[in-house]
Amino acid sequence: MEIIKIIGIALVALIVIIILKQYRPEFAVYISIITGVLILLLVIDKLSAIISLLQSIANKASINSTFLSLLIKITGIAFLSEFAVSICKDSGEAAIASKIEIGSKIIIISMSIPIISSLLEIILKILP
Repeated sequence: MEIIKIIGIALVALIVIIILKQYRPEFAVYISIITGVLILLLVIDKLSAIISLLQSIANKASINSTFLSLLIKITGIAFLSEFAVSICKDSGEAAIASKIEIGSKIIIISMSIPIISSLLEIILKILP
């Protein structure tokens, strides 16, 4: 029941942030970051299990390991950028958050090019 731990940590952090905003609002961001890191640490073992499962499925299906590692990296970039965007928005820095979103999307697209080109090659081989 790890979700109960996650929800508990989040609710405790929320209460602490609400109380801190009255007296020291600058510390609220720090509590938010620490809470995010704690939750990430709680689920990191699940994430490693998912990655190993994907690797075993890719080996059985004879999928190129380069593509799998690219997909895992792209997913990691999406999660980390979403975490950073949320922190920026919580801090009232929507402009920085939007720049992170744009930057991460560009990086994801550039990392996807080998997969997209491989798929296009396969489609062109299938078509007469």
